[in-house]
Amino acid sequence: MNKSSFLLPIIAIVAAVILSSVFVVDEREKALVLRFGQIKQVRTEPGLGFKVPLVDEIARFEDRILSLETPVIEVTPADDRRLRVDAFVLYRIDDVVQYRQAVGSGGESRAANDLSGILESQIRAVLGSQGVTSNTILSPERSALMDQIKTRSDVRANALGLEVVDVRLRQTNLPEQNFDATLRRMIAERDREATDERARGREAAARVTALADRTYEEILSEANRDARIIEGEADAERNRIFAESYSKDAEFFEFYRSLAAYEAALKGENSTMVLSPESEFFNYLRSDKGEAAAE
Repeated sequence: MNKSSFLLPIIAIVAAVILSSVFVVDEREKALVLRFGQIKQVRTEPGLGFKVPLVDEIARFEDRILSLETPVIEVTPADDRRLRVDAFVLYRIDDVVQYRQAVGSGGESRAANDLSGILESQIRAVLGSQGVTSNTILSPERSALMDQIKTRSDVRANALGLEVVDVRLRQTNLPEQNFDATLRRMIAERDREATDERARGREAAARVTALADRTYEEILSEANRDARIIEGEADAERNRIFAESYSKDAEFFEFYRSLAAYEAALKGENSTMVLSPESEFFNYLRSDKGEAAAE
């Protein structure tokens, strides 16, 4: 036998030993090197690592964000209206050593079960706390409640080596037996609010109408006052003109006034007047008066 027949097995054994002593940590994971169950190395960065062949083993853990859906639970807010809620949780393994010690060989399933219990207790605690009503849970204010659940759950999840990244309440429903009663109560509340709004609207309309009526009366009163003032000034001006005309030519003024009286008295198709022929009303209808006025 030649040397090559001895060297090849040796080289193969050495290569196998070298390969079994090298391991790779992916960028999506963290790893622990365990020797007889005891932690010897913690690898949180990606790259090559070395271990003792046949003695050390590698425990790998996800470094990505994981998700968990909690089961549906019933909570009782401050207004005693029970709700059925469930949550969607994002979390990650923050401390692999503490995570390994907390969950042991149970791995991810035990961690998810423990985290689900933490979340259920905190959901009940936050949504059932004083001052939190079902309307608050169903309103946009629920985002603040989710932040509280996330913060409180994260504190307790740290004992498992976990970090709670986010908590979202998914479904928030009423139990079937309470749905109809709650719906009727909500309809009654909305009807009452609508009645109040209509009453306030009628009150506002009455105020506007009263203000408009008062303004109308004030404007009309001022307009009538101004009209009377203008009429009085016009009458005074007319009287002044008449007086001035009378002082210049009294005879012509009398003639003009008589013609105006004739026009007012005799206009129309069937005007009938019963007067004495000697009445002064006909003075300017006589020929001698007419000639005198004409001269």
